[in-house]
Amino acid sequence: MRLNDYKVFSFDCYGTLIDWETGIVENLKPLTCRLNSALQADTILEIHAICESRIQARYPTMKYSDLLAKVYQDIAGQWNISIDVDESIKYGHSVGTWPAFKDSVEALKVLKKHFQLAILSNVDGSSFAKSNQKLSVNFDYIYTAEQVGSYKPNPRNFEFMLENLASEGIAKNQILHVAESLFHDHLPANQFDLDNCWIHRRYQKEGFGATKTPEKLPTVKFKFNSLKELAQQVQKQV
Repeated sequence: MRLNDYKVFSFDCYGTLIDWETGIVENLKPLTCRLNSALQADTILEIHAICESRIQARYPTMKYSDLLAKVYQDIAGQWNISIDVDESIKYGHSVGTWPAFKDSVEALKVLKKHFQLAILSNVDGSSFAKSNQKLSVNFDYIYTAEQVGSYKPNPRNFEFMLENLASEGIAKNQILHVAESLFHDHLPANQFDLDNCWIHRRYQKEGFGATKTPEKLPTVKFKFNSLKELAQQVQKQV
């Protein structure tokens, strides 16, 4: 299929539309500034990815802001840093401060002209609402981990989205899932035989950053290094 043959583009948000890696590193500074030696950003992100994935598996129904507070506490413990509860709570509520990628707003405006837009995100509704203000677009469908009761890559999240879109008359072959994370999004998309588009935000960097290393590399139907490139390709096909 061509890009313009789809009816719905479903998006991961954090890492794809919102620059969560910048947000994470910036809001972990109260911890990292207390270390004896500076850490590279990717090292901080890799530690965060491991802690977050483990805690999400342990507390699948926990609200994301509360879960992030636990991640903060876990990282502080690993670094032998004493913190108070308020410090971790502040980190848990930092999602709304994480910046959008520079191309997200304009690219979403273009895509909104041609497709219905959906969100499938590992956050709670109130956290996403704050991020959505930065994206300046009205999504047609919003599905969060808080609604589902689990976190991606749990297949329940994709089942939830596909079932709800089917109830709106949208078949799986009319959906293109757009995401950065191979671990959270593209491997489960492969499990559901769902067409996918990799926005490889980290194409100039090594490793997987704030996402856990996938057990294997998934297949991807489309690949772009930015959302802007995806929007430009859509415009070419009009």
